[in-house]
Amino acid sequence: MHNFKELIIWKEAMELAKAVYKASSSFPANEKFGLTSQINRSAVSVPSNIAEGAGRGSDKEFNQFLNIALGSAFELETQLLLAQAFGFINEDKLNELLTQLRKIQRMIDGFKKKLNKRE
Repeated sequence: MHNFKELIIWKEAMELAKAVYKASSSFPANEKFGLTSQINRSAVSVPSNIAEGAGRGSDKEFNQFLNIALGSAFELETQLLLAQAFGFINEDKLNELLTQLRKIQRMIDGFKKKLNKRE
């Protein structure tokens, strides 16, 4: 079992989730139950699954939750690209969020590889 609060990937994912919530707060009101909700759920899913996996009893189980977190990260990337295409987010903010997101994607992938070597 890992202490998720000490994991850099969890801390980075938490910061991204906060940044995504802030960015999506300016989306049109009619998107509250559409893309805004989807983006926020995806952003929250990344650190949530890292935390849940860290609390599991084995590295194999942790790896499964890291897979889910990584999938949510790619889902979030797609949704952010759509938000920019719909004009809800400007290119500078998109690039800022994507830079953070891609860093987290690489970190999750690297951590998964580390866990796989320990199995």
